[in-house]
Amino acid sequence: MGSKVTELLVGNYMSEYPISVNPEVPFKEVVSFMAEEGFATLIVMEEESPMPLGVLTEREIIRHVVSGESMDQSIKETLIQPFVSITPDTSVIEAARLMISKKSRVLVFADGDKLVGTITASDMLRAFRETDKAPSLEKVVSTKIYHCPYDTSILDATKLLDEKNIGSILVKRDSSYGIFTQRDLVRVLAKEVDLQAKVGQYSSFPLVAANRGILANEAANIMAAKNIKRLGLTDNGSLVGIVTARDIVDAFQWSFTGEI
Repeated sequence: MGSKVTELLVGNYMSEYPISVNPEVPFKEVVSFMAEEGFATLIVMEEESPMPLGVLTEREIIRHVVSGESMDQSIKETLIQPFVSITPDTSVIEAARLMISKKSRVLVFADGDKLVGTITASDMLRAFRETDKAPSLEKVVSTKIYHCPYDTSILDATKLLDEKNIGSILVKRDSSYGIFTQRDLVRVLAKEVDLQAKVGQYSSFPLVAANRGILANEAANIMAAKNIKRLGLTDNGSLVGIVTARDIVDAFQWSFTGEI
């Protein structure tokens, strides 16, 4: 029998010892660090301040690239995103509801203002997989699929990510699909790849996919096993949608309504 949702506390699933960065650090250095460590988010904090200014995500990096501004500029010159504050004894389901409703990253504090961790969509899925819940994904699946040809430039693909406010784009090669994500862009920038290069050369092929009727816990298990955050969905062999780790968190948090 799986765990009860009320027993799932943030302190047991959060990523401890979060890394912060000074707002004066240049974009170039931050991007290299994020690529090397595999971070999707960095906490922005001034040395003298006990509280973060906000968070820098891969989304802000996309916007910076599209703007054409220099990578030598400091990260303070971009839009740093706000965050939601919770404590280690907050339930994971409450943290999930805050993440979805506020559309924000979640930081964990103890003793009022002591930053002790972060909890991400992937962390939450790790918790929810310990329950017996197996919610449907039908309400959260995105059926609007954006894709581009293999030989599209990295810059043009990045502009599409920014324009559509999406975290990934499918890349078509003949009759198959790959995927280019925000994380791939960070790696490209860290290696100083020419942004006129073909996006297909830096995409992951083939796209990992499952049948459309898959349940949330099954999708979460595939993502964990493949170390991915996006899963294609097919129907009779045709790609019909894509679901993200955040979408699956949304499915779980809806399924727990009324249980706490």
